[in-house]
Amino acid sequence: MRPFHPSDRDGVADVCVRTAHNGGDSRRVYGDRQLMPTLFADPYCHLEPELAFVLDDGSGGVGGYVLGTADTERFARDFRDLWIPRVADRYPPLSGPPGTPTQEMIGLLHRPERMVLAELEAYPAHLHIDLLPARQRRGHGRQLLDTFRTALHMRGVPAVHLGMVTVNTGARAFYDRLGFHEIPVADPGALTYLGLAIDPR
Repeated sequence: MRPFHPSDRDGVADVCVRTAHNGGDSRRVYGDRQLMPTLFADPYCHLEPELAFVLDDGSGGVGGYVLGTADTERFARDFRDLWIPRVADRYPPLSGPPGTPTQEMIGLLHRPERMVLAELEAYPAHLHIDLLPARQRRGHGRQLLDTFRTALHMRGVPAVHLGMVTVNTGARAFYDRLGFHEIPVADPGALTYLGLAIDPR
């Protein structure tokens, strides 16, 4: 376990791609290997690298990570103001309703305000945690989460949330074991929102 370094960027992106489709490999769904990291990994490493931690695979590569923000509202603003301009040439806004999975993701890219929900106000931080299959069920996820919680505690953050695809029942069991609880949201779509209080470690 170690803090993210810019040299980890490709490794983090690879883990993201291989876990981004309901917890499994997204390469058969999204032909563009940069798309999912552009939404769910790269902006965190760019905007808030001090809250990015990686699991070393033993040879200097990345076997997993936890990424996030201490302040979701601020992150959503920075995503719009600072991140989207960096990637809009590659992923311009849609001119109509999305018709493919790739277009759906591009639509999400251009709506960072989707991250800010009134029901999540008491959980200002949020995170993404992903592990390659070979690194799962070995305690690494708990270690990553504990590291992230400690970093949030040091910043005075009271609680953290995440949004997970509801059909990913394996991930839900993992989060339940770590103490997350469901947060009711009026219109969650395909997601389930989970929250966790930050306490000293």
